[in-house]
Amino acid sequence: MHKDLNLVHDLALIFISAGIITLIFRALKQPLVLGYIVAGFIIGPYFKLLPESFSILDESTVMVWSEIGVIFLLFALGLEFSFKKLLKVGGSAVITAVTEVLSMLCIGFVVGHLLGWSNLESVFLGGMLAMSSTTIIIKAFNDLGLRNQKFTTIVFGTLVVEDIVAILMMVMLSTIAVSQSVSGGELIEGLLKLGFFLVLCFLVGIFVLPTFLKKFRTWMNEETLLIISIGLCFSLVVLATHFGFSAALGAFIMGSILAETIEGEHVEHLTKNIKDLFGAVFFVSVGMMVNPASLVEYWFPIVVLTVVTILGKATFSSLGVLLSGQSLRVSLQSGFSLAQIGEFAFIIASLGLSLGIMSNFIYPIIIAVSVITTFTTPYFIRFANPFYEWLNPRIPLRIRTFLDNYALSGEIAKNESEWKRFMKKYFSNILIYSTLSIAIILCFTYIVAPFVSTELQKLQFSALWIDGINSAITIVALLPFLMGIIMISRSNKQLSESLAAVSPANSRRLALLSLLRLFLAMFFITLVVFIHFRHTHSVFPVVFILLTTALFVVFARKNFTVHWRIEDRFLENLNQKEEYERQKSPLRSSISKQMAHSDVHLAELTVSPDSPFVGKSLQELDLRKNYNVNIAKIIRGHKMIYFPGANDYLYPSDQLVAIGTDKHISEFSKVMEMEVIETPQTKEQDIELKSFVVTPQSSVYGKTLAQSNVRAAGCLIIEVDRSGESFINPDLHFVFNEGDLVWIAGTKERIESFV
Repeated sequence: MHKDLNLVHDLALIFISAGIITLIFRALKQPLVLGYIVAGFIIGPYFKLLPESFSILDESTVMVWSEIGVIFLLFALGLEFSFKKLLKVGGSAVITAVTEVLSMLCIGFVVGHLLGWSNLESVFLGGMLAMSSTTIIIKAFNDLGLRNQKFTTIVFGTLVVEDIVAILMMVMLSTIAVSQSVSGGELIEGLLKLGFFLVLCFLVGIFVLPTFLKKFRTWMNEETLLIISIGLCFSLVVLATHFGFSAALGAFIMGSILAETIEGEHVEHLTKNIKDLFGAVFFVSVGMMVNPASLVEYWFPIVVLTVVTILGKATFSSLGVLLSGQSLRVSLQSGFSLAQIGEFAFIIASLGLSLGIMSNFIYPIIIAVSVITTFTTPYFIRFANPFYEWLNPRIPLRIRTFLDNYALSGEIAKNESEWKRFMKKYFSNILIYSTLSIAIILCFTYIVAPFVSTELQKLQFSALWIDGINSAITIVALLPFLMGIIMISRSNKQLSESLAAVSPANSRRLALLSLLRLFLAMFFITLVVFIHFRHTHSVFPVVFILLTTALFVVFARKNFTVHWRIEDRFLENLNQKEEYERQKSPLRSSISKQMAHSDVHLAELTVSPDSPFVGKSLQELDLRKNYNVNIAKIIRGHKMIYFPGANDYLYPSDQLVAIGTDKHISEFSKVMEMEVIETPQTKEQDIELKSFVVTPQSSVYGKTLAQSNVRAAGCLIIEVDRSGESFINPDLHFVFNEGDLVWIAGTKERIESFV
């Protein structure tokens, strides 16, 4: 084969093998990810039963495509994530994720050492064992019909936190791998660099993208939106790699930014097939690296790591949920759901291999552990409730009482003090404007200043004037953000006045905080002057700083409010999607916000055609009494029935929005969404169309259609042809004459019997 066609050959082989194997796995009701891995193994270099033409010819090219697959997987993950979602997942998810990740990092490091692996390999092992599989958990919940359970929100929230921790971990592991050692200084520097990059991308992205998408929404069809979204994704990938981060990080950040726009769900829908396509290539490439000989040779580490993963993650995830103030039942349900590793383990393992600090035999071991824990996940989720019923009576009464009181105290909403709210807004304001100020300084220092200097040198300006002009341009660009630093935000102004009215001591504290903000703004001005005049040994920089300070104070006294307009635009864009969802589903938003501490939540159910509720009114069903649920809305096609009354009926395929607890909605949905799957009692018969000619001996000769009893015979007269004239669907008074050509429909046996 011509070398240029090797890629076509490899892609054909990947997609055909993946398609066939995943069909088998769907029939077996197993996750498609496992099918992709098996397909990769079959066409990989370690499977020798197929001819050479059925093997991959150019593995390096496939690896490039698999890297694109990682980009789209992380982009799709970002679209499901959103930064604001991280703030809303609640303390339970954060505490659970932190407890689980830290515990599994330590356990993985210790187990790696006991297995004789190096320090770096043990660190990477801990990172791989710490990440649960979003894909596997979602599929298991769907298969088991648990998506409407309240504990699943804790699990999904934990997965959200784990995803962002995994991104941070990839950056940290890359830093460790490059330096070949664990250096605290380098880690802190890497985390600070990452934090700055994340905050800057988020701030600029939220300020620009929602406005852009909203302004051009009229001219943007699905094709254009798809192209723009992918272009933005790859642009941030390039930017992230330019600053020394992974391509996956750039894709994840862009997905998270787009998730904050009202087009986020639309983009997620448009890119789903592309993600599935390239994701398949990635998982197939994972399977290509599975060496059966390694699995046989390293069976002991596989068994050990499988046991450690299942027991460790189930135990520490349950402990994390319990520490966050949830009940023992919810803790066990959540913890047992997280007892597996998945796609992020593959990505971290690929990172370790690409950096050359992880042995090749570790990769198939991790894949084997992932496959085994994937199979055990549904069984562990089912096992959570029986285990709780067995464990709860055996716990001493004093401990059970303590756990119940602890869970109850965790549900009590605690109001923040005014000082705490003020300080949160104070420091978030400083963080945002300081990040933007640093970004402006870096941009003007390394991009704008060299260009301006070159042009001014052509005009024969002196070095002192060039430095002064560059400093002035940078400070002018900084001015709105410096004003944002020193001036209190409008949202914090009322809090400030309220605190100052309480006591003179508060007024002094507020004055001190204002002074600190002023010093920070002056620091940035001094930094700009120092950068541009660092080679000058004259008093001019000091004069420049004094003059700049005087002008800055003048602007401040004139209440320069450009930063307020910037802030208003940012907040409007940030809350755009939330406001859109609130207007679209006000009840859901209110329940999620006001009753987050309660077990009551909203669930969407579909009325099955087999449900016994079909055709009955709400008065007949009396759902509140029998199931303790309320119906807030019925969606029937394009029709919306809000708060339906007693005389409203339920019909097949109605979408119901029900309000209730986990237990009551679960019992209600079993009846509402039930499907009767039975083998038909009679074999389905084929309908045929035949013709016959009426003769004097025919049973219909001289009779009307009504007298012929054709319907009673289970047949239907379609047409009668008579002397060139056709009678289509003749009426009951039609009389059959000799020579008529009659077209009759029915089963073969019934037609023969009638004729």
